[in-house]
Amino acid sequence: MRKTFLVFLSFISISFWIISVSAGGPVFWRVNTRAEIERGDARGVSIADNGALTLAPALIEVFDTKQAYIWSAAADKAGNIYLGTGHEGRVFKVDPSGKGTLLYKTSELDVMALAVDAQGNVYAGTAPDGKIYRIAPGGEAKVFFEPKTKYIWSLAFDGQGRLLVGTGDKGVIYRVNADGNGAPFVTTSQTNITALLVASSGAIIAGTDPGGLVLRISSEGKVFTLFDSSQREIRDLALGRNDEIYALALSESAGSGATNTASAGASAAPSAPQPASGEDGNVTITISDLQVVDNSSATPPTSSSSAGGQSKSAVYRLDANGLSDVIWDSKESVAFTLAADGGGRVLVGTGQKGRIYQASPGEKPALIAQTSEAQTSRLIRAGAGGDQLFAAASNLGKLFRMSNETAASGTYTSSVRDAQASATWGRLSWVGEGAIELQTRSGNTSNPDSTWSDWSAPAAGPDGDSIKSPTARFIQWRATLKRTPNSPSPRLREVTVSYLPRNVAPKINSVTILPAGVSLQALPQPQPDGGADQAGLDPSVLGAMTQIPPRRVFQRGAISLQWQAEDKNGDMIEYSVYYRDASNSVGASGDFYPLKAGLRDNYYTVDPNALPDGRYIFKVVASDEASNPAGQSLKDEQETEPVELDNTPPSVAADAPRANGPNVEVVFRAADATSIIRRAEYQVDGGPWKTIFPVDGIADSKREEFRVAVVLGDKKPHVIALRAFDANANVGSAQASVK
Repeated sequence: MRKTFLVFLSFISISFWIISVSAGGPVFWRVNTRAEIERGDARGVSIADNGALTLAPALIEVFDTKQAYIWSAAADKAGNIYLGTGHEGRVFKVDPSGKGTLLYKTSELDVMALAVDAQGNVYAGTAPDGKIYRIAPGGEAKVFFEPKTKYIWSLAFDGQGRLLVGTGDKGVIYRVNADGNGAPFVTTSQTNITALLVASSGAIIAGTDPGGLVLRISSEGKVFTLFDSSQREIRDLALGRNDEIYALALSESAGSGATNTASAGASAAPSAPQPASGEDGNVTITISDLQVVDNSSATPPTSSSSAGGQSKSAVYRLDANGLSDVIWDSKESVAFTLAADGGGRVLVGTGQKGRIYQASPGEKPALIAQTSEAQTSRLIRAGAGGDQLFAAASNLGKLFRMSNETAASGTYTSSVRDAQASATWGRLSWVGEGAIELQTRSGNTSNPDSTWSDWSAPAAGPDGDSIKSPTARFIQWRATLKRTPNSPSPRLREVTVSYLPRNVAPKINSVTILPAGVSLQALPQPQPDGGADQAGLDPSVLGAMTQIPPRRVFQRGAISLQWQAEDKNGDMIEYSVYYRDASNSVGASGDFYPLKAGLRDNYYTVDPNALPDGRYIFKVVASDEASNPAGQSLKDEQETEPVELDNTPPSVAADAPRANGPNVEVVFRAADATSIIRRAEYQVDGGPWKTIFPVDGIADSKREEFRVAVVLGDKKPHVIALRAFDANANVGSAQASVK
């Protein structure tokens, strides 16, 4: 079978609102809500639901395991913390002073579950060959219990000191006595028992996969489904202050599935881990049937009352009867671990940047801390009464302690802003209080590297200061919040960066000539709000305007041009259409003459009578003059291939008929001064028109000869007619009388 852990970033965000005074004018990048922080980086900074940045609780690194992942954690009564790691199957001990040592190295790849008994013995459940080791306080260890299953996902002690073992690929919970003798306690219909805890009442609470169930099990083994999450996996469980249960659930959409069926790979042999870095920083590590997927997100979590299967992950609060409320969920992200405190709040650890969120019923989540590592994989309470919170991180496996005091300083680095072109930077201003410093840097690569400028000196004050960073295409700002004596706690509410992108010429990507005779007629278009334009706002901020394409109708002799153009500055583009005689390429005939100016549409139909018959080249010129001051506007142009404009029908003449009994032949000659003869048809005595090819077999020149041969069944007078069409759909005709 395959077990998938999904680690992700769920986040609250500062969203940005860009107000463009007008196309060609300055742009204001205003960050004041929660839509953009997910692409930024918060270090020592908390983000409230309303977008306010404040100093976060200090997150202090305690111990570095030098391993890639910390899968499991447990604490004993003395305040020691034990960490189970991958992919070398090690168990570390960290004492209350922060000193860490290797307690034991198992023969398995990963230590997926840990528990500590009253005597201080540590029990380590492993994968992918599920065994349980008992490790004495001195480090002596032996295999304590082997259930002959692939995975040990969860461990807990019941009220009588017996070890409960949640396994994978058969969904069995074992109960093991102190002497190591164990037997199946509960066999469920599920594949994996992913989480276990014991309530103060003695009831056993279990989380499952793939049904996403929370089970309540009596001491006699009676199973009752307390909650069906409608999601795939219950990833973690925690008890609240009044024995309420918090369940972290993952949906099927949270990657490739939290836990797949036992048959997915039960016979696969273990192999060495092979980490691979995917797109968007995703990390996949395969160990036989064990796969770890980091599905990072770009959408903040929300608080919802109906997460259900719509969310990739959700935290539910369950009362004793299984009634549930969603207190945290994300439709785009996946959480990894949770911990409850005594105040009715829950902390949620996530992947990517190791962010930790706080959620409680009736309140929206807030980002309260962020580790230096990619994932917060476990949250552990230790110390007297569990008053200290620790966060175990992965990618590298480190242990952090969360202080009750805020950090002395913290930084928030914004996302990179793309000005779409080299820009002149304006002013940097912000709204906030306390000791806050803002800096900027700029560069011409989308990701900041050594070619970017250094961070500027701090801006002079919140009322605004000129940005000192060099002219470039990309810019980024950084806020530093500091705790200082006799000053209010720093709080940053809004940051605004103004800039003027360098004007870039519009670009005509293509010009197309439609078939002759196709005329383009405009249809009624939605009109932008004139008030916005008069106020100096780009109408696009009110919503995208849908352009209705023109209607195509037949018009004899019409020539229609369509083109595609763009302007990276978002400037209004006006078009002009020019023409020149294509019969020569030099001299006066090589000059272009205006045909139509001031066009806003990206098409134009040349009226059949606008120009005399001939061969022409058209030129479309795009200008951003309407959005830029005089002398600063730019243009682009593109010419068409030569086009024949022909409004005169071909001439058609018929020779005298030649008869040989009932067989009659008439020779017709068709000629056109401008375009080729495209096709011809004939009829006898007003009958149906029939296609006829030229004598040479191909209609491809301005002069063609046609021979019409018919058999007449009587000696009455007859009329044979022929009509010829040129390339511009003009038609000429002639007829011959047979007497």
